[in-house]
Amino acid sequence: MSELLQFLFSGLTVGAVYALVALGFTIVYNASGVVNFAQGEFVMLGGMGTVFLFDAGVALPLAAAAAVLAACVLGIALNKLAIETARGASVVTLIIITIGASIFLRGAAQIVFDKQIHRFPSFSGDQPLVIGGATILPQSLWVILGAAAIFAGLYVFFTGTLTGKAVLATANNRLAARLVGINTDFVMTLSFAMSAAIGAVAGVLVTPITLTSYDVGIALALKGFAAAMLGGMGSPAGALVGGLLVGLIEALTAGYISSDYKDAAAFIVILGVLFVLPQGLFGRASVERV
Repeated sequence: MSELLQFLFSGLTVGAVYALVALGFTIVYNASGVVNFAQGEFVMLGGMGTVFLFDAGVALPLAAAAAVLAACVLGIALNKLAIETARGASVVTLIIITIGASIFLRGAAQIVFDKQIHRFPSFSGDQPLVIGGATILPQSLWVILGAAAIFAGLYVFFTGTLTGKAVLATANNRLAARLVGINTDFVMTLSFAMSAAIGAVAGVLVTPITLTSYDVGIALALKGFAAAMLGGMGSPAGALVGGLLVGLIEALTAGYISSDYKDAAAFIVILGVLFVLPQGLFGRASVERV
């Protein structure tokens, strides 16, 4: 039982990170219809930015805040310089633009930072907590609770504020939202900034556990996208459930079968679900009148 609990703790930790990456995909997709494959690079920038600012003598909380703010600025720049200038382009073109942005950010990080693997100290020390015969790092609790707080905060934002409702209106029907006076360009900019910030926060939270380097964003983007697809692209609840499921599948496969197959097992399960439910677990089937 303690062994199973250990795998569950590990799966929930990494799954919470995947859920945050998937949430970033969801926010941008809802506002603009764009699948932003640069989302993983924002996670990398959050971790790497914090590492280098902390090593330069900046206090850890200030370093983390500055890294998140820098990621926000880059998210806004991506929207203004790449997405908005390509307005009217096909979906495939926009996806290629975000892939190009991902490659650019990864190369820039390699030059600005380095190619080494880094970490910074855990927020609450490295003494593991013993629960039910299994152990969990305090930093893992920061990751899980941090993800829960972000999802809860976004729920309040979307349901309890006018700006949040404007984002939802734009996601539902951009043209109708514009006709009733909503500034959809601002909504898109806000969405890119929010998704970048969420990715950077995920990077800050998980770096003391998994470490970071200039190229960690590739795998995180793929896993986050898979989680978003599993839960249902465009559904915040789906992003949460999809991310946790992918993390748990990986952990249980690594624990009971082999770590060599954990990635394959997760994607096989996802493909199986999507064959049965093409719109994902929480996605809505679209109906087009012709």
